Amino acid sequence: MRFAVVVHKDEGSSYGVTVPDLPGCISGGDTLDEAFASVQEAILLHLEGILAGGGPLPETHAIEKHQGNEDFHDGIWGLIDVDLAAIPDKAARVNITVPSRMLAVIDAWARREGESRSGFLLRAALEYIEARAQ
Repeated sequence: MRFAVVVHKDEGSSYGVTVPDLPGCISGGDTLDEAFASVQEAILLHLEGILAGGGPLPETHAIEKHQGNEDFHDGIWGLIDVDLAAIPDKAARVNITVPSRMLAVIDAWARREGESRSGFLLRAALEYIEARAQ
């Protein structure tokens, strides 16, 4: 799952990172590398809290949707990939049968999205359930 993030840095301060699609999810670091690594962890923790509370995964938006927000006018934009399979939970192993051609399509899509096969299938299933529940 990919999240748009915006980085701000005032003179004499560390980098601050905001995740517009996850209100209240912020992080930072002394270097850009540290800031991006810490915001990835912050996103995972934020999502873990949402899922633990029974909430749906948030909708993510393209950077362009957020660029018009005055709060982010002078920020540097980036994308952070998070793998939902990295969210700690008691895992249950399942055995499913999938045609090999479909498995190749699923794996290619998951790689493109920066996810594992398990993370992609989990996200796809949850998004499907959420869409049907409305």
